[in-house]
Amino acid sequence: MFRMHDPFRRAQLAIAALFLFLGFQYATWVSRLPTLKTHLDLSAAQVGLLLMAGGAGAVISFPLVPPAMKRLGSRLVSLLSALVLGLILLVLAVLPNYPVTLLVICLDGVAVGFLNVAMNAQGAALEVEYGRTVMARFHATFSAGSLSAALLAVGVNLFTSSLAVHFTAAALLLLLAVGLTQSGLLPQDQQMDSAPDTTREQTAGSMSEQTEQAEQAEPPKRRLVLPTRVTIWMGLAMVFGTVTEGAMNDWSSLYLKDIAEAGPKVTPLGIAVVSGMMVLARIFADGWRARWGDGRIVVAGSALAGAGLAVALVAGGVLPALLGFACVGLGVAAVTPCVYVAAARQGPDALALVAAMGTIGLLAGPPVIGFIASGSSLTWGMGAIAVSAALVSLCATRIRWPALVPALAADA
Repeated sequence: MFRMHDPFRRAQLAIAALFLFLGFQYATWVSRLPTLKTHLDLSAAQVGLLLMAGGAGAVISFPLVPPAMKRLGSRLVSLLSALVLGLILLVLAVLPNYPVTLLVICLDGVAVGFLNVAMNAQGAALEVEYGRTVMARFHATFSAGSLSAALLAVGVNLFTSSLAVHFTAAALLLLLAVGLTQSGLLPQDQQMDSAPDTTREQTAGSMSEQTEQAEQAEPPKRRLVLPTRVTIWMGLAMVFGTVTEGAMNDWSSLYLKDIAEAGPKVTPLGIAVVSGMMVLARIFADGWRARWGDGRIVVAGSALAGAGLAVALVAGGVLPALLGFACVGLGVAAVTPCVYVAAARQGPDALALVAAMGTIGLLAGPPVIGFIASGSSLTWGMGAIAVSAALVSLCATRIRWPALVPALAADA
């Protein structure tokens, strides 16, 4: 295979396969929600509860991930959770009733929570070990996986509407991809142990190095790990970042239709502009990170997102809206990759907490914007998204971003 003798490329391909796997698996079953709705005779409210069950499962996974990461390592956690997610696709094709479906989707959310933390830990370790910025492109791979799943769904529907055929083909493709690349995954637990613990350095400046080492050598005192101030700021940055990202995907098209009065051929461009700009920005974001550093990218990008959307809402109209949406996609593209890298360097506890808070943001963002819109107007709801983006910038200034390796460079 191409450049497979290069250990960095082997690891990069293997970790990218995990990101693609997660995006593809989620988008596969979500793309067939209408069929599942008909098959199980569900109401709109029941479909909404089904989606919430997946998010609830991801939140439930939060206290379970750190001990699993410490005991098994992120490589094994990644492979086991990927196997579970592949099998869940097969189960979803033959579900008998709604209560069982809720349980399965909740389990899917738990497995997603495990894989999300483990694959981001792998990506952060790759940056540390080889001194190259790659995390933003991993997140672009996740988006590419979602797009590929949507295209596969369209293709399968041209020949058959069978969930069994679609989900079986998708599961086999996913498990084959991971099986072919899994040997390149890093022994993450070793990398994590060697990573600098910047959280402790920031919050325990008055302690001597000998005291810190003594505390690290006492496992009983590490069983209950309370989040430090910098970890909380990371979690808040992730919450506001995912609120911005998720709410834009859910409300941009409706804003174009109801407020900007765009025609039916234009309204889908809302999601397309945000998503397209985000994928494009993530392709180049690693180079920006290597040149200017994660902190500057997050602060400037989220400020651009908030200001650009606010100006668009004040100006009104279709073209300003699309330009404002483009600013959001460009500005928040690097937020989650950079925050995940910073959290991963604090260890699995911080990474799991930040991942869980990101899930909460994705779940809570769209409904909150809906409540604001119903109480006033969608313009004010979109204004809340602009405020959320600005809050990311504020939180980012409170994070003491870990110093990059001096030789750190963007992967070509």
